[in-house]
Amino acid sequence: MGKESDNLSRLLINRLSWALGLTAIIFIAELVCGYVANSLALLSDAGHMFADVMALGLSLGAVYLSQLPANSRKTFGYHRAEILAALINGITLIIIAFFIFLEAYKRLLAPEPVKSVPMLIMAVIGLIANVVIFMRLRHVAKNNLNIRSAFLHVVGDMLASFAVIAGGLVMLFTGNYLADPIISVLVGLIILRGAYGVIKEGTNILLEGVPGQIDYKALADDILKIPGVLRIHDLHVWMVSSANVMLSVHIHIDGQSPHAGQDVMSQIKEMLDKKYNILHSTIQFECACCENPDESICLMEKREGAIH
Repeated sequence: MGKESDNLSRLLINRLSWALGLTAIIFIAELVCGYVANSLALLSDAGHMFADVMALGLSLGAVYLSQLPANSRKTFGYHRAEILAALINGITLIIIAFFIFLEAYKRLLAPEPVKSVPMLIMAVIGLIANVVIFMRLRHVAKNNLNIRSAFLHVVGDMLASFAVIAGGLVMLFTGNYLADPIISVLVGLIILRGAYGVIKEGTNILLEGVPGQIDYKALADDILKIPGVLRIHDLHVWMVSSANVMLSVHIHIDGQSPHAGQDVMSQIKEMLDKKYNILHSTIQFECACCENPDESICLMEKREGAIH
């Protein structure tokens, strides 16, 4: 398990480093070209690319931190660093969208001429770069909120590049420069949508809510279906990070003593692993024999314990 985790971390670091370098280059190019072409849409896209650079950098740093071993002060290690990075990324997206909307409003009141050809050329280059980064990150982003937060930056920027190209074509063939701020507003809305999802999931993890992919009632029912389980209480399911789901539960078993629960324990853990991908669980057994200390079975166990 440890070796598999190390291999995954190396893969994440490799792909994030590669994506970070390419994104930084495109950001600088779009910033210069947007200024030269006087295109708010392209400058908005450059702003989103800057957010991408920060997002990828934060995600990369969080992956490094999450590899640090647990200690007596941080018994779960530093996995939550990835969640903090994701939340910071989400907040920066909202701030960037706000400034885009503000500038777009000004240009809607007073449209400015835009050099469409340089804008189009840079937008196409940015789109190609984002498609390449998208292909590199999409598989590793599925089960990791930290990577997904950075990946959503890239997806938003890829869609924004499409929008900038569409706006550039409209201005090139019609001369209507209102297309520039309108496209910028669309870019801002794309950014906000991605930010909402990341902040919502990150907040749920920090509040130790039930993971979105797990049906709490169905999980409880599956535990109750295990032979020997009579009832359960204090069932808690939460996440340390997007890849680490935890569970704790008290289970009342049908047996002479808690020692009869070994088979029940193995069945529950197998079910949690295969069906819910929960590898870390804390299960406390309770049984009828311990509810009343005067019952004969409990007295017999005490006598046997005394003899041995």
